[in-house]
Amino acid sequence: MEQVNTSAARAQGAESDIAKRPGEPHGGATAFPILFAISGAHLINDMIQALLPALYPDLKYSLHLTFSQIGVVTLVYQMTASLLQPLAGWYADKNPRPYILPLGTLFTLSALPLLAFTQGYGGLLLSAALLGMGSSIFHPESSRVARMASGGRLGLAQALFQVGGNFGTALGPLAAAVIVVRWGRISSAGFTLLVLLSTSVLWRVASWYRTEGLRRLQAFRRRTQIDVGLSRASVTRSIAVLLLLVFSKYFYMAMMINYYTFYLMEHFKVSVQAAQVRLFVFLGAVALGTVVGGQLGDKYGRKRVIWVSILGALPFTLLLPHVGLFWTGPLSFVIGFILASAFPAIVVFAQELMPNRVGMVAGLFFGFMFGVSGLAAAVVGHEADVYGIEYVFVLCGLLPILGVVAGFLPDRRQGTSPSNTTASR
Repeated sequence: MEQVNTSAARAQGAESDIAKRPGEPHGGATAFPILFAISGAHLINDMIQALLPALYPDLKYSLHLTFSQIGVVTLVYQMTASLLQPLAGWYADKNPRPYILPLGTLFTLSALPLLAFTQGYGGLLLSAALLGMGSSIFHPESSRVARMASGGRLGLAQALFQVGGNFGTALGPLAAAVIVVRWGRISSAGFTLLVLLSTSVLWRVASWYRTEGLRRLQAFRRRTQIDVGLSRASVTRSIAVLLLLVFSKYFYMAMMINYYTFYLMEHFKVSVQAAQVRLFVFLGAVALGTVVGGQLGDKYGRKRVIWVSILGALPFTLLLPHVGLFWTGPLSFVIGFILASAFPAIVVFAQELMPNRVGMVAGLFFGFMFGVSGLAAAVVGHEADVYGIEYVFVLCGLLPILGVVAGFLPDRRQGTSPSNTTASR
């Protein structure tokens, strides 16, 4: 116990010292221009990614696809992203490469024309794979930049970064409803202009990363060689719990993102445009919940936010398949808001467990998120073909019950490291 207390004192002293030094990742002014820049780039990146599922109704009928084939397209995209992201994050932890951010957009640039003009299933799969590769480079490095620019407000910084992606995901279906549905799939090639804009923004971010960002990173590494106060087994168990929570959250979210429009069209006989607008409302709630959840995690503790966010959605997910069209909109908004509030807290909680592996942790969790989403799309697509779309909405409504495992996370007082909590116990 005395050794643990000593370790905790060193950790607390190091963190306090860092907090007093401006310009380092846990102290000084938060670099809001950088956070807004990567959030904007995240918006463009994820809006382009969201075009793919938003185009599914058009692709299904123009290429004569089944639900299972649609699920495989999503699986290819999500698995490409999920397998590469932890590797990209691990490599960046050891060898930071600031300009990999703008260069990664080249994969997305090459995917869009292929998505717009392909007339075969193979071309569609290749386009999905290229989109996944672009995403796998962007997310772990941008998450690292958010931490560098946080000024100690880790939850807020992570939320601002993620909310750009949430808004982008929400704008994808809206762009499809307004632009692609009107002018056809070929119009998706025009979104390359937005990717070029994102490349320009990320080039400026990379310049900041190369100078100020790397200075903060090097200072942080010199001053945070501390013991988090948990055994390797405890850290591993906590990471596994967090990944299970991500599974429950994103399996349900993937069902909504990929099949909510089909559910509305089949169950309530609404038009494609009306279904896309309702999907936009759901994804807008996800964006709002992300911002609120990040700030609540900083203020009240990340474990509390994680606990309430996952398990708190259960009554609403159980009720959703049994209400009429009018109540489906408000319920989906509440579900999106509650579920989304957890992810910033989950990522920051995991990074605090492994403070010198922030890129790898970000890549692991973003990659796992994509992998779960791809698996969910394939499984839900198969089950929808066999049993019907209404059945999968009833069955997946049970997923938030997995939120009970948040009780196995280590208790932490806000503003302390895990070592401090361990010492206090």
